[in-house]
Amino acid sequence: MRIPKHIGIIPDGNRRYAVSKGLTKAMGYDLGIDPGLILFKLCQKQGIEEITYYGFTTDNTKRPADQKKAFVKACIDAVNLLSKEDAELLVIGNSSSKSFPKELIPFTKRKVFGKGGIRVNFLVNYGWEWDLNLLKESQINRKNITGNINSKDISRIDLIVRWGGRRRLSGFLPVQSVYSDFYVIEDYWPDFKPQHFYDALSWYNNQDITLGG
Repeated sequence: MRIPKHIGIIPDGNRRYAVSKGLTKAMGYDLGIDPGLILFKLCQKQGIEEITYYGFTTDNTKRPADQKKAFVKACIDAVNLLSKEDAELLVIGNSSSKSFPKELIPFTKRKVFGKGGIRVNFLVNYGWEWDLNLLKESQINRKNITGNINSKDISRIDLIVRWGGRRRLSGFLPVQSVYSDFYVIEDYWPDFKPQHFYDALSWYNNQDITLGG
């Protein structure tokens, strides 16, 4: 089986899952932590070289205060869990904003934990405009924009897997995802099953990868 070198993960559906179980929307985020760790270990086992999780975006910070507090805490807890594994961790996002958790500042430079190996990127307070340095019109350099992106330490993504049934990228690493294959899972992220991962790999194996050639 042809294994993707880099997988992007969009773990959507936490709030919808919580509501379906009679919980508050804010309670859904904590339920997404364990699936992230399980998926990490599956990627390790399969020899995936790099994995990128979509934590929260700058747009997500517009949500109600209880939800914002919950998903920020979930991201902090998830990164701390991964720091106990054999991984090379990097948190990417607008760290100069007050919405970026100070607890994750030490992770904004890639660090090796345990024996290292798999590269793990976590997008926290991430926005595509911030990534492309488009927050100010004067920063636009159309001739060399890809060389100046804030996420330049993240490699091209081979496969993006999104839970929750939505068919959109939601601003997920626009440069690295330009030739990514996109696989959608209808189940909500807290309903994660290992078979989701294996089904995505099987689907990817059958794609015609040309990168435009």
